[in-house]
Amino acid sequence: MTNIQRRKFLKYTGGSVALTGLAGCSGGGGSEETTEAGETTASEGETTASGGSGGDTINVGMVYALGGLGDKSFNDMAHRGVKQAAEKYDVEFQNAEPSGPSDFKTLQQRFAQSTSPDYDLICCIGFAQTSALKETAKQFPDQNFMLVDSTVDSDNVASYVFKEHEGSFQIGHLAGQITKMGFEAGAGKTNDAGKIGFVGGLEIPLIKKFQAGYMAGNKYAHEDNEVTAAYVGSWTDPAKGKEIALSMYDDGADIVYHGAGASGIGAFKAAQERGRFAVGVDADQSKSASEYKDVILASMVKRVDQAVATAVENVVNGSFKGGQINALGLEKNGVQPVLGQQLGSSVPDDVTAALEESRKAIIDGDITVPTKPGDV
Repeated sequence: MTNIQRRKFLKYTGGSVALTGLAGCSGGGGSEETTEAGETTASEGETTASGGSGGDTINVGMVYALGGLGDKSFNDMAHRGVKQAAEKYDVEFQNAEPSGPSDFKTLQQRFAQSTSPDYDLICCIGFAQTSALKETAKQFPDQNFMLVDSTVDSDNVASYVFKEHEGSFQIGHLAGQITKMGFEAGAGKTNDAGKIGFVGGLEIPLIKKFQAGYMAGNKYAHEDNEVTAAYVGSWTDPAKGKEIALSMYDDGADIVYHGAGASGIGAFKAAQERGRFAVGVDADQSKSASEYKDVILASMVKRVDQAVATAVENVVNGSFKGGQINALGLEKNGVQPVLGQQLGSSVPDDVTAALEESRKAIIDGDITVPTKPGDV
């Protein structure tokens, strides 16, 4: 009996009564589900399969972070990862998009209780799912889970965390150099003010890591550079993101880096209106939000897709190991600065050479990157 067969046997005979299976539809449409409390919550849609190489089909449930698919950033990278796995192996997956924090537990448990299909892996995308997953993982000890951006100490949970501060240091190092030179490319140009900005989503420790690394990299480039930081208070308010970024540009900032999910799209709009530059996050947003590629100098790519695809592949290969923390930083290309597809070629060679030097110094331990803004 394989590990997958054994887990399915335990799930079917474990004595728990399964709820109605998740309603699925092909092609990424979406249907509204209702919780036991009667609240309308998640849109659950796309079921995708690949012919693979034969054998047992692996079923994967995807519970996304707030903001859902279409954010052109964090959630879309997770979706990209499971699609990559489905293209390579005999994998089917189903998406669930929560409308509020209370949906996390409902969706995790609905996947875990399902027997048609039986889910071999449930991917929980985002730190906000931590509390719910601690309870769900304990309640379903024979169910495999993976968690992105946080950790749960349980034998059936593989946790994936990222060293966002390292990648953000390099973004700060890039921005800190560019803001001190007469740089013009695409629809943007600098005013040589030595000022840059950071727009966050929620003011939480995770996003503070982005801010701290960015500030440290900027200071590393030029000691007298300035950084202004502000938070939207939401992942889904691009209008507020734009408002904040506009105020930064109007105050002299040449470049604004966002760690704000879909709210960060507002920073790109502001950059176009003011003829300045912006930096994306999680995905190469000069591609995923290509309508703004003429002002996106770079993106701090966070390989959430790699984490999801690896977890699925481990289940396929029978090598999934819960109870482990997988930390991905510059050394493993878990985070990396990626120059914009339109503007990247305009970045001077001495700037990119300096970035390679700071990357090596971080990996070698010669530069210690802070995780809290107060330590910069």
